Amino acid sequence: MKPIFRAALSPRLLAVLLSAGLLAGAARAQQPPAEEEVQAGGPATVYPAQELTPQIIYQMLLAEIAAARSQPVMAARSYIDLAQRTRDARIARRAAEIALFARQAELAGEAARLWLDLEPASVQAQQLVSGTLVNQARFDELETQLAATLARQGDNIGPALMSLNRGLARIPDKDLIRRLVTQLTEPYLQQPEAHFARANAAFVAGDSAAAAVALDDALRLRPDWEQAVILKAQFQQEAAPGSGIQTLQDYLGAHPEAREVRSALARLLVGARQFGPARQHFEALLKGAPDDKDLLHAAGLLALQAGDGVVAEAHFRRLLALGFAEADTLRMYLGQIAEDARRPDDAIGWYKEIAPGARYAAAQGKVAQLLAARGHLAEARQLLQERAREAAPAERSQYVLGEAQLLRDAGRDEEAFDVLDAALLANPDSPDYLYESALMAERLGRPEVMEGRLRKLIALKPDHAHAYNALGYSLVERNLRLDEAEALIRKALELAPNDPFIVDSLGWVLYRKGDLGGALERLRTAYETRPDPEIAAHLGEVLWMLGRRDEAARTWKDAAREHPGNAVLGEVIKKFKP
Repeated sequence: MKPIFRAALSPRLLAVLLSAGLLAGAARAQQPPAEEEVQAGGPATVYPAQELTPQIIYQMLLAEIAAARSQPVMAARSYIDLAQRTRDARIARRAAEIALFARQAELAGEAARLWLDLEPASVQAQQLVSGTLVNQARFDELETQLAATLARQGDNIGPALMSLNRGLARIPDKDLIRRLVTQLTEPYLQQPEAHFARANAAFVAGDSAAAAVALDDALRLRPDWEQAVILKAQFQQEAAPGSGIQTLQDYLGAHPEAREVRSALARLLVGARQFGPARQHFEALLKGAPDDKDLLHAAGLLALQAGDGVVAEAHFRRLLALGFAEADTLRMYLGQIAEDARRPDDAIGWYKEIAPGARYAAAQGKVAQLLAARGHLAEARQLLQERAREAAPAERSQYVLGEAQLLRDAGRDEEAFDVLDAALLANPDSPDYLYESALMAERLGRPEVMEGRLRKLIALKPDHAHAYNALGYSLVERNLRLDEAEALIRKALELAPNDPFIVDSLGWVLYRKGDLGGALERLRTAYETRPDPEIAAHLGEVLWMLGRRDEAARTWKDAAREHPGNAVLGEVIKKFKP
């Protein structure tokens, strides 16, 4: 007698049966003998109207128990046997899932081939079969299998050709991929998707010229195919920046309603740092989809970059209302927009809404800065002290450093040093406290304290570029041990080659050593990278000493206009142009 399972279904088994769609089949057992399920991008898939007999339930339950007891091979074998008897692709899919999870490649391949045989239109099954053959480097068998799969597709041949490269992507030999794609698409060259597949394979193999030719062939067969135009533009943009943008602009001129092309053009423009035109396209796209979160986010960021706080704020507020995933990031932007618009109460409100997490410490620091700027320094300090007590040790330094910065900005350097010194006493090897307290010691005229702490920091962190630079620059400013100072600065530059402030330090030490030409070269490089007022002060001084006084005066004037009130710049101008 066949075993009959009469107990109630467990929640786990019930979930499995529901996911496989078999309960629905049982409910329709008295209906016509077949049901259809439509796959996205493909034809309807015909499944048997599977009656959920006691024998099927029993065998499925045994398979699930085996899987739960770490016997996946037995579970997958049981499902494969059941799928062969019922001819139900959903059961074969379950067998493949279990075998894959257990990393049983041979068994997964067997289940996947059965699944594909039962459901020829399944892109998932096709990709899984291809993947198992790729993993086993059985490329001749892979080509035969793919050719047979393509031959069975009928009217679904287009989507199948479009997925061809995805199924081969894990093959390390890109020339082999190209050869396989070329051979497999040969019978289908009347299909534009065949040329699209060839273009992808050629580009991945490094032949961008052949990729462009293949896309032109695809577009001859389907002239208005947006996907092919977009891919062609991407290839062109990589080969010759600007050419892909022009291709999409030309297409949009003839097809202004092509949203995918407009979206691709907007992204290419952002990549080319043409933010103004990119913003126009994102705003145009938003008119047709005003609640599209990705479009709102992109348009908001571009408005923010352009300084259009009104539009950026409207977009970010809308995103919040729609439930944007990165809500605290938006609140940071909205707080900054309110700050820039001189609405400190609004800014504080946004920052206070930010929950504990990645942006919490920065937001609390912003609140403290705004309170201090309004004359509430004691309240700002209390806020940061409370947050420091609540914070995990790894995050505490952000609040301590923030409090010291508030005191320094208020001209209370001695108190700022005391805050850092107390923190350093409790955490004597903290790189942050060592570095910041060293800089404060220098401001207070205590070079021996500064030097001792920086040397300890270098001993603890030999790759701390800014410690080398700060120590070397301090020696230059005091006109002491210039050879040692240059060695320290060059070590810093070795660790951070493109840092404009370190390049400025090197220029300054060369100036102090009398190498005006070398100094000018470094200082120009630093200022072009970062037009900082203190770098401008150094550059102008070197120009002045070289006799290029008009150029020096112009450099200082331009920097003073952008950074009025900078003390270092003001002192240099006063020194040379009293």
